[in-house]
Amino acid sequence: MKRKIIIAIDGYSSTGKSTMAKTLARAIGYAYIDTGAMYRAVTLYALEHDMFSGDSVDLAALEAALPQVKITFKAGAEGRNETYLNGRNVEAEIRSMRVSDKVSIIAAIGFVRRDMVRQQQAMGVEKGIVMDGRDIGTVVFPQAEMKVFVTASAQVRAQRRYDELRAKGDTSVTFDEVLHNVTERDRIDTTRKESPLRQADDALVLDNSHMTIDEQNRWLLEQYENAVKV
Repeated sequence: MKRKIIIAIDGYSSTGKSTMAKTLARAIGYAYIDTGAMYRAVTLYALEHDMFSGDSVDLAALEAALPQVKITFKAGAEGRNETYLNGRNVEAEIRSMRVSDKVSIIAAIGFVRRDMVRQQQAMGVEKGIVMDGRDIGTVVFPQAEMKVFVTASAQVRAQRRYDELRAKGDTSVTFDEVLHNVTERDRIDTTRKESPLRQADDALVLDNSHMTIDEQNRWLLEQYENAVKV
């Protein structure tokens, strides 16, 4: 029997981290945790409870409410993970541009990150998990046996996100708006004070700008096989 490990997949927004992490987890029989969905769920909660004034957040209200914000994952159609906020399926809502425009602001708040990290670390005690996000290999699981840092050009990532939104029926957003969202999220994610996005020193770099999905998945499986041999 192969030993169980922790697989940390970090990287920029819209690089397909969640999709590749789900696919890898399914292929090797591991649990998958979408940490980005956790921050998106908190963002949705803050939006629904009028905690935003432009790009400013009512920090006192959010900190007071955070213990009541319960985020869980359940298997949905075709075994896909779906995100629940206080018992309500919010998988579609948290992927909207409304949430995308604000999630990096919420993710930069220290007390939010500390609470999410605590929950994420508890999920990994038994190992056998694939977790993706911005700081998994650097903060949440610096001891992870396999770390991957995913990147792609901003133009490529914006096109992927734009195509995804249109496929879901959202025709109100322009490509330029999506590109602005991608580059702004990069700026906030890499410059924030609390757990900024950065490549772990021992992470494997995956630039998937010009890779097919099959090529990417094969590469990840090869890295997993190498990691469990050690």
